[in-house]
Amino acid sequence: MPLYVYALIAHGVLGFLDVVINHEWLSKLPSRPECVAEERLHSAREFLFAALFASLAWFEWHGTFVWWIAALFAGELLVSACDVVVEGDVRALPASERFLHLFLFMNLGIMVTLTGQALVGWHALPTGLAPVSHGWGSWVLTAMALGALGWALRDGLAAVRLRHAM
Repeated sequence: MPLYVYALIAHGVLGFLDVVINHEWLSKLPSRPECVAEERLHSAREFLFAALFASLAWFEWHGTFVWWIAALFAGELLVSACDVVVEGDVRALPASERFLHLFLFMNLGIMVTLTGQALVGWHALPTGLAPVSHGWGSWVLTAMALGALGWALRDGLAAVRLRHAM
């Protein structure tokens, strides 16, 4: 199994812990109207990761199709940059959240580096999708994609509800 799959799985686990412990349990973001912008950003990030996990679970993206994966990573970097500013302006982050964010950002760099190496090789191939199985890793990424999609919808609906509560 390629190293980028391990990095993706690690990111899914770290992100899940951040959402459950910090966003839901400690900060209760979906019930705080002042966090509507943050909830929108979290929804966008979760959609991006749902697409990223699903895209890399069972396929290699060859030729010009590598730009789809590059666009997902670029979108994640943009959302994360905006989220750092928004959440810092809206609320005080608990130590556990700052701690997990450190590891999430470090792992994001690892993911971009490892996946980027694969993308360079894939870009040289004829454009198309190549089916691939990473064994249990493909199944874990598929489950993470479904979980991220569900959470994206939940946070998106929370943002809509919070917006109307303001």
